[in-house]
Amino acid sequence: MTQLASLDAVDRGATALVERLVGLAPAGLATAYLPETGEFAQTVRGLPGAEGVRVRREGTNTRYAAIAALGLATLPVERQRAVLGGRTAADVARLAAGHAAHGTDPGAVALSTWALAEVAGEYAHSLVERLELLLGGHAPIAAVDLSWLLTAAVAANPLADTDHLVDRAAARLLGHHGDHGIHPHVLGGGPRWRAHVGSFADQVYPVQALARASVLTGDATMLEAADHTAQRLVDHQGAGGQWWWHYDARDGSVVERYPVYSVHQHAMAPMVLFDLLEAGGADHRPAVAHGLRWLDRHPEVVEELVSERFGLVWRKVGRREPPKAARGLAAATTSLRPGLQLRGVDRWLPATRVDHECRPYELGWLLHAWLPRRTQEEACHD
Repeated sequence: MTQLASLDAVDRGATALVERLVGLAPAGLATAYLPETGEFAQTVRGLPGAEGVRVRREGTNTRYAAIAALGLATLPVERQRAVLGGRTAADVARLAAGHAAHGTDPGAVALSTWALAEVAGEYAHSLVERLELLLGGHAPIAAVDLSWLLTAAVAANPLADTDHLVDRAAARLLGHHGDHGIHPHVLGGGPRWRAHVGSFADQVYPVQALARASVLTGDATMLEAADHTAQRLVDHQGAGGQWWWHYDARDGSVVERYPVYSVHQHAMAPMVLFDLLEAGGADHRPAVAHGLRWLDRHPEVVEELVSERFGLVWRKVGRREPPKAARGLAAATTSLRPGLQLRGVDRWLPATRVDHECRPYELGWLLHAWLPRRTQEEACHD
């Protein structure tokens, strides 16, 4: 059963929303694409002007290119070429791997290894060697980067023996799995005043990595840890379906709720929770549907978050505040005592601001989450 069919059994309205978003995503990715170089922008920003609203590409990002390749690979090759100016998702994955090989970003290395294996069916020897070096010592590592490393090792396993990398990455991730299922942002380090804080991404990518690794290895401990973290996130889901932003690794409580990111609602939570279900974990489809519904029902703002005109989903609903003020206050306050909250923060810093940008990885994960992954044989016969 496909993810869409599985969701339809729970909430047909949520399924219709996903179909609408999946239909928009290729246009949005085409807007974020730089055909001259085969790269993807860091962001696409909506801007007002005398002649009306327009969008502007800004910067480039290798991570986002790899994720876009993973998403676009779910489309027929001719559709890929239409979005990518004649290239395919496999071409983009190869280009991203080349950029990652000459960069210093461990997340880009891991994602490019994953994309190259899953999309192009190619094993990136030099990138895997760099991943092995990352695990060679005891230096701090971001939870997201380690999770992507583990998922990359699982993806590459059919092409070469990566069992040792899978085992070492999983062991390190499990070593920082808190009693309440919450991972800190940096494993083995980070500023003291916020070392206890982990974001939503710091939770869902470990769930995905451990779920996929459990399928490969048959290790029930990995699946149990993934289930534990997922349940904690579902327990804290907002009344409007919101997936909250920051959590406390010491007691599993919510540190700061906002911003609510659209990608968490339509792509990251569904992608990861379906991976967990397919691995034999808990069924969280009602929570997936509830999170999706936030995109239409969001109680925080009147403004619509889905831009049919540009094929984009606006990035987040956040507080009206000086940059990162609420996040800093919440981290500092909870560093004194778990669960300690400032009174009146919702009144002083209301969550009424829509961020009019969209990053290509958001649309890449959207396609990757909801459309069936195409085998190499299927791609060759397009």
